[in-house]
Amino acid sequence: SLNSFFLSTAYLNKKSSLRFNILSGKETTYQAWNGILQETLGKNRTYNSAGTSKPGSPYENETDNYQQDNYQLFFNHQFNGNLSFNTAVFLTRGLGYYEQYKANQSFDTYGLKEPVIGNDTLRKTDLVSQLWLDNYFFGNVFSLQYRKNNSQLTIGGGINRYDGSHFGKIIWSQINIPKDYSWYNLDARKKDASAYVKLQQKLNSYLDAFADIQYRSVNYKLDGFRKNPELLIENRYKFFNPKLGLTFTRKDITGYISYAMSNKEPNRDDFEAGLLKQPRHETLHDLEVGVEKKSDAFLFAATGYYMLYHNQLVLTGQINDVGAYTRTNIPRSYRIGLELQASVKPEPWLYAGGNVTVSRNKVRNFSEFIDDYDNSGQVTYTYDNTDIAFSPTVTASATIGFLPFQNGEISFTNKYVSSQYLDNTSNQSRKLLDFYTLNSRFIYTLKSPLLKEVNLIMQLNNLLDKKYEPNGYTYSYLYGGQLQTENYLFPMAGINWMLGVNISL
Repeated sequence: SLNSFFLSTAYLNKKSSLRFNILSGKETTYQAWNGILQETLGKNRTYNSAGTSKPGSPYENETDNYQQDNYQLFFNHQFNGNLSFNTAVFLTRGLGYYEQYKANQSFDTYGLKEPVIGNDTLRKTDLVSQLWLDNYFFGNVFSLQYRKNNSQLTIGGGINRYDGSHFGKIIWSQINIPKDYSWYNLDARKKDASAYVKLQQKLNSYLDAFADIQYRSVNYKLDGFRKNPELLIENRYKFFNPKLGLTFTRKDITGYISYAMSNKEPNRDDFEAGLLKQPRHETLHDLEVGVEKKSDAFLFAATGYYMLYHNQLVLTGQINDVGAYTRTNIPRSYRIGLELQASVKPEPWLYAGGNVTVSRNKVRNFSEFIDDYDNSGQVTYTYDNTDIAFSPTVTASATIGFLPFQNGEISFTNKYVSSQYLDNTSNQSRKLLDFYTLNSRFIYTLKSPLLKEVNLIMQLNNLLDKKYEPNGYTYSYLYGGQLQTENYLFPMAGINWMLGVNISL
């Protein structure tokens, strides 16, 4: 079940505006993140292994449960024709858990003594666990803008903090364990502060330039992990992220060139690699060149890009200190591509548009770690110039829409995604096939004195009832002297529909 709501109120005058938003949502969904073994897709595409650890029928409450509440306050003020100020404060509250039936669990995994019944010592039990996340994310962002003649200077920044508590509870067990017994309760904190200065300068009637420099400080403090509670992490990162570019505009043609460098800290889970294998931050260099020609009835745009990564974090199959698979830095990888976009509106009641991206996405050197069940441990394979996982060479979409009568709109959207790999080895046995889908949407708009606008929406997805899998994961291992590969995929639904109502007050 899914439910949500959104409320907004505002105060406006000639120079200022104050707006307060509340957004809240809650979801309870049955788990489906195990995927389906590729070899069994043709037999039962709707099979779900979640909950099947329970003997007999699957566990009915193998669910993911989460609620998030967002509170936002925005303030804008125009001091005069040249100077303006914007700021926002926010609080996001999240609370939830996922529940699982776990069979044959060792007592020592949960910090429990093995019970003795008579002369027998019990080693394992079935149980139901809940893994909880209780978090607060809050902060402030601001900017001060000064415009005069051909110049615009913006000074801004922000500060935010994330406080998260991770804990686990056992709500039922086959052998008597105290109800709601908690075997871990670990806090994670992240502070993020940034400041930037951006200058936009009109050089002449055709040419504009901009330069942007950001300083960012990130501080992690992690009080252990579920499988490694003794691992304490306190890391600080300091980043300088520059951007600069030129824009050319003449009549209906616009062109630009830009360069940006950005740095990103590792995610929380990446740090569980252990003190001697701590991840490094990622760095991206992005160069883009684009051109656009636009008129009232026609648009064409082309963008070329080159993205060079240093120390990109990817899954390699390497096991960390607690036996889990974690992301590892790879020295160099890149993406280079061309994006084309076009749209046309030959008549007021007819429009069409589409885009296509052709790209090359490569890892220069990649080391894969494979579990060796014959000899224990892992073996390593190295590769040169392989494809980045989940990076199709071609993606494309096209839309055509009609306005058959007043307040009514019908549109059809096509999408194509070429084949892509499940990991970074370019191994043909670990591949997602290309797919094509067709969706349609009908919108009817009602207007009344009491409501600004009401949109009635009906959407039909996958009209051609295609069987396709856009995502998945792969696992390979050595057993019996042979390399074994298991691909788990996430099949999409056949033809399906959705009804919706949007109300504007």
